[in-house]
Formats: sequence, C-alpha cells, structure tokens
Amino acid sequence: MRIVGVVTRALISTAFTACSTADEVLRGVDLTGVRTIVTGASSGLGIETARALAAAGADVTLAVRNTTAGEAVAEAIEKSTEGIRPRVVRLDLADRTSVTRFVEAWNGPLHLLINNAGVVTGGLERTHDGWELQFATNHLGHVALATGLHDALALGAADRDGARIVSVSSTAHMRSGIDFDDLHFERRGYDPQIAYAQSKTANSLFAVEATRLWASDGIVANAVNPGGIATGLQRNFTPEQKESLAAAEAAGVFTYKTVEQGAATSIVAAVTPEFARSGGHYLDDAQEAYAVPNDADLAQHPHGVKEWALDPAIAKRLWSVSTNLLRT
Repeated sequence: MRIVGVVTRALISTAFTACSTADEVLRGVDLTGVRTIVTGASSGLGIETARALAAAGADVTLAVRNTTAGEAVAEAIEKSTEGIRPRVVRLDLADRTSVTRFVEAWNGPLHLLINNAGVVTGGLERTHDGWELQFATNHLGHVALATGLHDALALGAADRDGARIVSVSSTAHMRSGIDFDDLHFERRGYDPQIAYAQSKTANSLFAVEATRLWASDGIVANAVNPGGIATGLQRNFTPEQKESLAAAEAAGVFTYKTVEQGAATSIVAAVTPEFARSGGHYLDDAQEAYAVPNDADLAQHPHGVKEWALDPAIAKRLWSVSTNLLRT
C-alpha cells in the first residue's frame, strides 16, 4: 500500500516486469493516428522509445537539438519499421526561444508527450538565463514545453478519450529533494550529482501537479524510472561520477538493462490501460513504485520512490516557482 497524505490505496500493477521490452508491451497495440512527441530522440532511450511507438503505428515527432542526428534516426526507424518516417523538429530545452518556436509550430491535437530528454554535466554550467543547466534542461524546459502544448494535449484528449505525458525520472531522485532556497546553486557548492538528482525529483513532481491541474481536461502525467542503461547520458561523467555509478551497481542499487528493457517502462506509462486515467505516479520496472521515507537508504530501496518526489504540496510549490521563472 502507498500512503501519500491521508490517502491509502493499492499500488497499480501491470503484467510486465523489469525484463519486458518496449515491443512486448506494445504487442497487439495499434497506435495508428496517435500523434506523439518524444524529446531527446536522437540517442539512447529516446531512439528506442520512438522506434517502438512508430512500429506500433504512432505518428511520431522527434524533438531534438541535433537535427542531423535526428534525421539519421528517422531514416533508421523508417527502414526498420517499414512505417511512416518520423518528423524531426529542432528543440533545445535549455533555450526558451527554441521551446517557444517548437510550440508555435505545432498544429492540431497531441495525444502523447514523452519528456525523455536529459543532460548530465560534469561541472557547473548555466543557460543564458543564468539557470543551472541540468535543472533548466531536465525540468524547466519540459515544463515550458508541456504548458505550451496544453491546448494541443486537451484536443488530443477530446479526440481519443485521453492524453498522456510521460516524464522520465531516475533512481537518482533519491539523492536530493528540491532546494527552493538555492535551485540554481548560486550559494551552495556545486555537486553535479545533487544537481541531477534535484532535476529528477522535479520530473516526478511535475507529473503530480500536471495531473492535478489537467486531469479534468483528460490529461494525465506519470513519471518513470527506466533503470540503469548505458547510453550517451554518461558521456560527460567525471571520474567521481563514474566511481559513484560503479559503487551503486556493486551495492545492488541497479542492474544494467538493455535500452529495449529500459524503454518498456516509458511505454507502459504511455499505452497501458492501467494508466489511461490515473496520473501522478512514479513507475519502476513497469509497475507503480512504493513510497519510502525521505531518509530511506537507496541501496535498501532501489525500486522505491521518496516521499519528496510525490508530495502534492511540494509539487504545487515547484509548479508555481517554475512557471514564474519561465514568465520572467
């Protein structure tokens, strides 16, 4: 059972497991006509998520910073699925102008938004706005994108009896809650792992508040932990970050998955009936994860979700702070 505030209920379960692949989740599912955006779809998990959706018939848009790489992915998906070639549109989540252009160029309904893109830095980097890059890209950029596409998602919900947002989080969220007093590391010493963790907690809180605000429009959002996957996300790791990752693996915090297995949890949140009208959850290994106290040890609860990543009051505050930042 999960206890969030005063609500006690059974966790949502599915027929899938840590070993399931994206294609297995989509077996027998027809996504023809489902208009989908996958951010960060030019590498790793994003490629496999987009490929699997396209293979099931979805109309996929690859939202990527590097459109040359995106076009190569689109071509590969077209050939491998013998389906419709995904569209490629430039999107830099760290650049508000880029997000605005993407939103303004979108026409018609949107049924599925996969907020998959993410960055990891080895040191302190800032956007043109002075925001810490990991928080700006992983969280704020996706908030700007989703809020900008709200009306399209509402149209999609009316069109197909519901629209969904998938927010890709991480076990890393267990390392840090949200430091509202210093979101952008202007006063505290910079630790890239803590910065990444804060952004991943924010990804989960986004799903909580987006669902509260938009469920009446037929839009639900859920956060997912894809698990440990070797992708380009680790290319900027410092030696310290690599040592920490190796130590976590040795401690049993995670076991490496294939990208096909990692994408499965995103696909579960995107298409399974269990999450069609239920949002604000955090999924791990294709199931809704159990909540643990904020002082819980990561090694003892590698498949849990900390309370600070699901707290409705924190989610509401973060939404307000984030949208106010994006208005400045």
